[in-house]
Amino acid sequence: MSDAEWKMRCDLAALYRLAAIHGWGDLLATHISARVPDARDQFLINPYGMLFEEITASSLVKVDEHGKVLSETDYIINPAGFVIHSCIHVARPDIDCVMHLHTRDGTAVATQAGGLLPATQHALVIYDQVTYHDFEGPALDPDEQSRLVADLGDKRIMILRNHGTLAAGRTVGEAFVLMYRIERACRMQIAAQSGGQPLYPLPQSVIDKSIECGRTIFSKSGFAGEGHREWAAMLRKLQREGSDHAR
Repeated sequence: MSDAEWKMRCDLAALYRLAAIHGWGDLLATHISARVPDARDQFLINPYGMLFEEITASSLVKVDEHGKVLSETDYIINPAGFVIHSCIHVARPDIDCVMHLHTRDGTAVATQAGGLLPATQHALVIYDQVTYHDFEGPALDPDEQSRLVADLGDKRIMILRNHGTLAAGRTVGEAFVLMYRIERACRMQIAAQSGGQPLYPLPQSVIDKSIECGRTIFSKSGFAGEGHREWAAMLRKLQREGSDHAR
């Protein structure tokens, strides 16, 4: 394989390991996919049967946009997972990594009628990037793909109602950082709601100011844009912990 594909495999395997460290796994049920840089109609995804903590660069399965396996592997892929991922990759050429989770707090917020509330700094600074898709049952129906794409629009974070969270990154690192931010905001919301006290209301002027700050900070030209610094730090963390993902 090319050097570009191997680097993407190493980055994606690192993301799987970081997801495991953060407790974001759900046995075999969720997925992270990445576009092959020099074959942009091909994608990498986890083999069905391996936990996030087991994924390595060489174990990732290469597929086309229809989910046809292109790698030599003893594993299959989960078709429900790629129904969600493939349509986003195809419709959004700017997106190279799609991450979808079923965490406790992310799914809890996805199940609430109000969704993500503009109640914390963590929620407000990403509020402009969050969109929603209604639950239509387990994602096995290709007909749902057009609605998924339409609901995502030009955003990069999606709350799948009654289901979970999704982040669409221009890089693997950005996908991680976007998912970290939405998951952290959901965790704080559920914790605040569990305290038995009304949430402290914020003035609309403060909400608007905070959303605008988030647009600036996390824009491509902002000091925290695209997650490059955070991703480099997370790779250093894996290195310190002796991760064997890059094999």
